[in-house]
Amino acid sequence: MIPCSINTCHNLEWKKQLAQAVTSPAELLSILNLKSDELGLGKATELFGMKVPHAFIARMEKNNPKDPLFLQVWPEDKEFELADGFSKDPLQEQSANPIPGLLHKYGSRVLTISAASCAVNCRYCFRRHFPYDEQKYGDSNWQDWLDYVTKHPEINEIILSGGDPLLLSDEKLSRLFNRISSLPQIKRVRIHSRLPLVIPNRITQDFLELCTSVGFRVILVWHINHANEIDQHVKEAAEKCHAANIMQLNQSVLLKGVNDTCQQLQSLSEKLFDCMIQPYYLHTLDPVQGAAHFELPESVIRDIYSELLASLPGFLVPKLVKEEANRRSKTPLLLS
Repeated sequence: MIPCSINTCHNLEWKKQLAQAVTSPAELLSILNLKSDELGLGKATELFGMKVPHAFIARMEKNNPKDPLFLQVWPEDKEFELADGFSKDPLQEQSANPIPGLLHKYGSRVLTISAASCAVNCRYCFRRHFPYDEQKYGDSNWQDWLDYVTKHPEINEIILSGGDPLLLSDEKLSRLFNRISSLPQIKRVRIHSRLPLVIPNRITQDFLELCTSVGFRVILVWHINHANEIDQHVKEAAEKCHAANIMQLNQSVLLKGVNDTCQQLQSLSEKLFDCMIQPYYLHTLDPVQGAAHFELPESVIRDIYSELLASLPGFLVPKLVKEEANRRSKTPLLLS
C-alpha cells in the first residue's frame, strides 16, 4: 500500500486514505511540530479513540497548539473531568430507538444509524458514548427499517446518520437507495456526513450518478465548524455535488476556542456560500460527558449571535438552536 502523507494523501482513493488515518496522539504531535510537555500525551484516547485523516491534518497550522482544527480532534486531559449536567446520553436517544439501528425522534423523519464509526473522531461528539454494539447494520437489517417506515405513513424523510453513513461503499449505498425507492411516501433522503470534508475524494463519480438516478431528493448535510476546514479540494467536491443537483446544507457546533467569535462564524458562512453550501444550523454544545471544556456560557452565545445577525445578510445566518432530550424538534434560541 502506498503510504499516505500530507503531500500525497489527495492522490489516494478515499478508502485507502481512511485506512491510513492517524490514530496515535504522538504521531499527530510530530506531524504538527507540537510538544507533548505542553499538551499532554493524549491519554483521553482511553475514553474515546483518536482518528484523523492526513487530508484534514494538512489544513492544520504547524507549531500552533491553538489551531481550531487541531483542537477539535486532540484528546485533552480535561476529558477525564466530570462536569455537572453532562452525561453519556445527553439527548436520551436510547429512549427513541424503537428497533436496532433506527431512531425516531421527530414525527415526519426517521434517522438510521447506518455505520458504527466515523472518518474523524470529533472530541465534542454527542454520540461518543453511544452503544453502537447494541445496534444492527447492513443489508439484512434494512428491511426492518423499511417495514417500520411503512407502518408510519407520516414519515416522508429518511436521515442517514451514524457514525458516518458515507463510510458505506457506493455499491452498498446504491442497494440501500434502491430499497428506499420502493417506499413511495419518501420524498427526501438526507445524508449527514463529515467524510467529504475530511476526505474530499469521497465524492466519487459513482456517488454523484447515484444521487441523480433515484426518485427522491438527496440532501447532503456537511458538518463544518471553521472556515479553515475548507480548502480547494473541499470546494471542488462541493461544486461537483452542486452540479449533480444535490442540495447542500451545513451545520456547525459552537465551540469554545474553535469558532467562538463573530468574525470566525462570518468567515465560515461566506466561505460556505462560495462553495454552494447553505448555512443551516449553529448548534450549542450537546452536554456529553468529556466535552465540557468546549462549552460557552449562554450569555456569550447570545452576544456572538446578535453580532452575527448584524454582520451578515439573513440568508447567510444559520439558525441558532439547541437539541434537548425528548423534544419533537430542535429548540431555537431566541434573542431577548
